[in-house]
Amino acid sequence: MAKAISEGARSTGNVEVELKYHIDPEELGDFDAVIVGTPTHNKDMSLGIKKLLEEALKKGISLKGKVGATFGSYGWSGEAPKLVTEILKNKFEMKFTEPPLLSKYAPDQKMLNTCRNLGKRIAESLIHTT
Repeated sequence: MAKAISEGARSTGNVEVELKYHIDPEELGDFDAVIVGTPTHNKDMSLGIKKLLEEALKKGISLKGKVGATFGSYGWSGEAPKLVTEILKNKFEMKFTEPPLLSKYAPDQKMLNTCRNLGKRIAESLIHTT
């Protein structure tokens, strides 16, 4: 899903995209948009994402007004991307125009196309605001 989102963003040809699996909290503030992916485990986000967000809050990392989006896969309930969205909106004051993308189990081709479209829409929104 992350690769498909980054492909969609890159397809505009006008934005720089970094696909990262691990990131230091301080790096988050360097981006105009932050798209976070996490699977749902036991009705919660992954431990790595939870630690990242907690550490960013603790360090006072500002993401206010930046574009945000979330996505993830799940087998049973799918809460994690919704939880991350709420934290990014309410604690970090990020702008969200898209609901979380949720894929039950592994994403199929239709979901991957939806991911590409999300990346493209976010990239285009950044181009139009600069």
